[in-house]
Amino acid sequence: MSEAKTAANPGARPARDARGAHGSRALLLRRARELALLPALLLLMALGAMVNDSFLTERNLISILGASAALAMVVLAESLVLITGKFDLSLESVVGIAPAVGALLVLPSAQSGWGTELPAPVALFAILVAGAAVGALNGVLVVKFKLNAFIVTLAMLIVLRGLLVGATKGKTLFGMPDSFSALATTTFLAVPMSVWLAAVAFAVAGGMLKYHRVGRALYAIGGNADAARAAGIRVERVMLGVFVAAGVLASLGGLLLTGYVGAISANQGQNMIFTVFAAAVIGGISLDGGKGTMSGALTGVLLLGVVQNLLTLAQVPSFWIQAIYGGIILVALMIARVTTGRAQD
Repeated sequence: MSEAKTAANPGARPARDARGAHGSRALLLRRARELALLPALLLLMALGAMVNDSFLTERNLISILGASAALAMVVLAESLVLITGKFDLSLESVVGIAPAVGALLVLPSAQSGWGTELPAPVALFAILVAGAAVGALNGVLVVKFKLNAFIVTLAMLIVLRGLLVGATKGKTLFGMPDSFSALATTTFLAVPMSVWLAAVAFAVAGGMLKYHRVGRALYAIGGNADAARAAGIRVERVMLGVFVAAGVLASLGGLLLTGYVGAISANQGQNMIFTVFAAAVIGGISLDGGKGTMSGALTGVLLLGVVQNLLTLAQVPSFWIQAIYGGIILVALMIARVTTGRAQD
């Protein structure tokens, strides 16, 4: 019977073969795009060695990893949201407001706190709850009320930024318990625990996306939400969970940044979202949703960490760094256009 069908429609099998070949070629191009970051990373490291003799020292390399840990957590959060085809611009404000809530709960009023002086473990838990609450609110507005994710999270970014400045009265918070900086200051095998935490988070997320049904659901939703819903995936529930998880990861990133800096300023996390998008996009996370890997996103984080360290060692003024990041995003988008063969909406 199959021979009869082929005879009746001799172009059927070649058409399927052509589609399969096209799909394989597109997959190879996407993989090549991710792998292309590794030579670029090695090239930058070689350039850094020529610019400054201290670049390849153990101390400097560990410093790059430690400085990139907080960014990595936020990039992971944004990548999960992007894979579902949505945006979350408010993550940069969560980086500031979540640890500030914990600090204000634990600090006495004499140190600009709320005077509650809660135990440090309770305050640390409050940081995660604050991130989850912001993510849940974003999720409800985007998923349940069907509001535009870009506009909702942009508004949330502004609201949280104002709340942070108001709650701290524009001051920098100091004197938090040692537990607030433990992840950034404690080391294992000479590497800060913050770096190990980021590595484990990426490994878990990568495994989940590749092997777990929830990860496959994220790709399906980002590819075609209606088709995913027809396949039995609870799209609304999964997307709400992604927003909550992103808020928690961003709050962890804020805690890592707090430990690394040793304080919480009224503008903590400000403009961080640009760097986050730069790392995600150059790492192969598609702005259209449904594409991207955690290995690519992590490589994007490392690439930007090396770039920033290299520019610092070369004594490039800090205001040029954002301009360079913007150029990197544009180049990454052009590469994405070539490797995927699709225009981005």
